[in-house]
Amino acid sequence: MLVLPALAGCKEKVVSHWFTAEKAIAYFSKIEEACNRDAGKLWGKNLYGPLMFIERTSRKITANMPDNEGLLKFKDGVYTGTYPAENIINTTSIIYGGTTFGMAPLPAEEDNYRITIRGIHALFHSFQKEKGIDPENFNILIMDEKEARLWMKLEWKALKKAIMSEGEEQTLAIRDALIFRGSNRESYQRYALLENKFEAYEGLATFTYMLVGSDNYKEFKTRLLEYLDRIYGFQSYARSYGAIHGALYACLLYRQGFDFKSISPDTTDLGRLVKMQYQIELPEKCRDVAGSIALHYNINEIYREEDQRLQEIKERLNDRVSNFTEKPVVLLELESPSFDFEPEDVSYLDTLGTLYHGLRVSDNWGKLTVTEGDCLVSNNYKFIRITAKGLKQDRNHASGEGWQIILNDGWEVARSEQSFFIRKRMY
Repeated sequence: MLVLPALAGCKEKVVSHWFTAEKAIAYFSKIEEACNRDAGKLWGKNLYGPLMFIERTSRKITANMPDNEGLLKFKDGVYTGTYPAENIINTTSIIYGGTTFGMAPLPAEEDNYRITIRGIHALFHSFQKEKGIDPENFNILIMDEKEARLWMKLEWKALKKAIMSEGEEQTLAIRDALIFRGSNRESYQRYALLENKFEAYEGLATFTYMLVGSDNYKEFKTRLLEYLDRIYGFQSYARSYGAIHGALYACLLYRQGFDFKSISPDTTDLGRLVKMQYQIELPEKCRDVAGSIALHYNINEIYREEDQRLQEIKERLNDRVSNFTEKPVVLLELESPSFDFEPEDVSYLDTLGTLYHGLRVSDNWGKLTVTEGDCLVSNNYKFIRITAKGLKQDRNHASGEGWQIILNDGWEVARSEQSFFIRKRMY
């Protein structure tokens, strides 16, 4: 989400061991200071609590508090341990040693802002877990269809204008955004509830970590709009759009002094709340007026952007997908997966699925790590295909060109004609 501020980070490189105990203490202190500055005004509770940073390569845990089962050991002012190899490292909330921790992966190189906001992001997910809201892998495929993307981009342009303006100009921009939103939902009505959930779960997380992690509102607004510009250029929105979309609406609510403590931070329709807060009147059918309004937001440029994207998809279909349709592959069936990826590494391939240029997945059979090359995920999120070229197996470990799998006990790679699949071991 997909992933998502965590989703906003740059690609991970080989991690050096720069994150010393001294640096960790300084970052924990900075994050605590930011949370204390908010002091629960936003959500009714100080967000600071158990937090761990994890190095992806060594899987070393550096935490600010102990766990209830004593898995973490105190040393040099922090609590350390090793995160299990079969588990995914992502910005989320987990239960480790009987304690709920916010978990944040460290970037490859030190970046003060990214480390701070990843920590606050993880802590907000712990707050959501405390409210009974569990993490979810959002994948709203209709957001990769051309029509949906057109309305989405128009809505983003209007929301950006609203955040940058005041008075009547702002009100008109909000109305335009809500008309584009309504037009999109008139075409895809059955996805509305899932969209609300995505926008609230990840969007409110983005809004919170950016606001709490900024020294002032001006810095917050700058960071938010920079993030919008970055996501705008993504090839796929299915697993990323909610992280910025909900944050933009939350920003408009915040400017009106909205009480966020009054809402459930997972399923609320943030667009409806903005409509009520700003007393916006909408037409009965948004599509009736959306077309003429779109002319004020450079719709022709958006058409060109989307046509270019479709051309690039066509080129990928011809150039790279043969690895998964014509050559021997390894097929992995997904049962209860957890994903970790960078959203800019995602390419939508229409009915064939989604191409990931780097991916970490854990499931009942173990953990897959794709570091180079591609893997193809089906649109229903039931299967992953990776190339079988260079396949090697050794007990609970399998590897090929650009990927490796650590298998859980009782699982194996089996052959089926020219390809392979993962199955429970036959005794």
